[in-house]
Amino acid sequence: MVTDSSPNFDDGPAIFSPMVPSESDSMVVKRKEMVGMEIEGSRRKKKKKQGGTPRPACSWVHFSREFIKEYSASHPESSGLKVATKAASDAWKVMSIEEKSKYTKRAREVWDDYLSSAPAREPKPRKQANLVTRCSPGRLVNVLKHFTSDQKEAVKSMGFGSLLDLKCRTLRRSLCLWLLERFNTIRRSLEICGERIPLYPHDVELVMGLPASGKDVINSGPDELVAELRQKYNASNRGISVRFLEEILGQPDAGDDFKRAFLLYVLGTLLCPTARLDVSPSFLHLLTDMDSIHEYNWAKFLLDRLVREVSRYRQGKQQAVGGCLLFLQIFYYESVAVGGTCEPGPVVVPCLSLWTEEAISEREKQEKELGGYGCGEVICKERGLGLGLLNDRDHVDVLPLREVATRVNRGTLVRQEENLENVPFAYKNENTQPARIDYYGYKNSTEFTNTNPRDNRGIYTGQCTCPLLNCNFTGLFQELSDHFSTKHWDSGRRFQYNSPLPVSLGMDETFLVLQAEEDGVLFLLNKGTENIGHTVMVTCIGPSNRNERFLYYLTSERGNSSLRLKSYTQTLPGRVEGIPPSDFLLVPFAYLNSSGELNLEVCIWNPSDLGEV
Repeated sequence: MVTDSSPNFDDGPAIFSPMVPSESDSMVVKRKEMVGMEIEGSRRKKKKKQGGTPRPACSWVHFSREFIKEYSASHPESSGLKVATKAASDAWKVMSIEEKSKYTKRAREVWDDYLSSAPAREPKPRKQANLVTRCSPGRLVNVLKHFTSDQKEAVKSMGFGSLLDLKCRTLRRSLCLWLLERFNTIRRSLEICGERIPLYPHDVELVMGLPASGKDVINSGPDELVAELRQKYNASNRGISVRFLEEILGQPDAGDDFKRAFLLYVLGTLLCPTARLDVSPSFLHLLTDMDSIHEYNWAKFLLDRLVREVSRYRQGKQQAVGGCLLFLQIFYYESVAVGGTCEPGPVVVPCLSLWTEEAISEREKQEKELGGYGCGEVICKERGLGLGLLNDRDHVDVLPLREVATRVNRGTLVRQEENLENVPFAYKNENTQPARIDYYGYKNSTEFTNTNPRDNRGIYTGQCTCPLLNCNFTGLFQELSDHFSTKHWDSGRRFQYNSPLPVSLGMDETFLVLQAEEDGVLFLLNKGTENIGHTVMVTCIGPSNRNERFLYYLTSERGNSSLRLKSYTQTLPGRVEGIPPSDFLLVPFAYLNSSGELNLEVCIWNPSDLGEV
């Protein structure tokens, strides 16, 4: 059966109505027109922004223009520009470099003309990098203001009483960024205003009020010793929650639990913060002996951690900057004078107690009026904290080896020599006895008698200290040599003068003791860390009034390449922090072996074999 599908003309003429666009179709057309107008408008704006001067074409464009003309003339049946452009692309791909050189030369000539005639483009303003840090003085201030009198006494008994006077709540991040760019982690110094200002633990003591003498802070040990503490403070691999510690500190208790929580909190939020949000669980090792907390050298620990955290930040190991940036900020304010002269005035310890938010805002205003940071004057080039220094010692009777100067409404202004004793500062005249100064955090006052056997007095008395961390021996130069030979014969390397000695320093080793077989003189091979490698130098242990200087060579090799340093040793009374600037060998990390060890060759020469130096 076949069905006829032809139209049935017998029913009458067919009526065909014209095509009338519906409402939806007209909306689509209008939308397309609006989009087209927007695209055209953006193109016009772009051309206007470019100033009407198009950038020169590349070699491919010169070739394609020429090829498309010839192709269109020889292929009239071509369907349009798309086919011609495709043919030009295929031809360009199979051309040799020599064939393309014609168009490359033409494009280069046009480009040179463009550069010579086009006006210089204004560089875009560089965006300032954002500073990410966990140092939060404001957070600590908020907690401190709720402490009871008993809790404040507990804080003082631990040696952190100076922090109760903290008034600065915010960091000036632009200043901190500026200081970090000028912080030399190798020399431990700030290079600002055309001067190099070294940083020492005594500076931390004067700025932050933390003790700069005592035992070294060691925040490591077996995990089983702090297993209970980890469970008590919910310590994970990430750290200890700051909010959890704030809950403990919010309670009225002032016992050991409060002290432990406060120590963790102040280290994690102000003194030694890391790049993480939480408090480092390594600080739990400090809580095992709470009775000895006030005996530690917290100023040195703060400075060591600051140098370490800044170095890790520069190496790209962390995005946030750890360490106490508040110390750098206040240190800068006290080290650089702006807007006026210095006048003598009262002395206040520590400096942080005077820098309120209002004082800092006024200082920042003065910096801006001068043109920015670094436009002031470094008052004390040697130490950085001596403002309005009194150089005329005939008019002021100063305690030996110490000069004191002050400025109105500023912090402790002290010039510290290399041989400072571990006391804050003092001055006297003919009618007064030596004063007594109460240490922040200590209930008993401190006389000007230094009882610390590991201080720097050996520089002028001829005494030296054992360089090993776990030994407290102090004695004359020859006594130290005999002590090390008998007690620590297996803790160093013996060598012969004028003979190369191969040595290795592990990843965690920062120094190696060397002892001469001929006369027993002790040397230190010191290793530091910077963002591109390790710094290495040799120092001699002995009284600084010793005139002998030893010539030494350091050599590091990698394949056919080698690095070498020839220099003379400095004489120091032991393994001291803040070695004065001296020559060093910078060994890139690429020179380390597969185990991370630094292999060197050391050769120390006897001055008697070289003649008078």
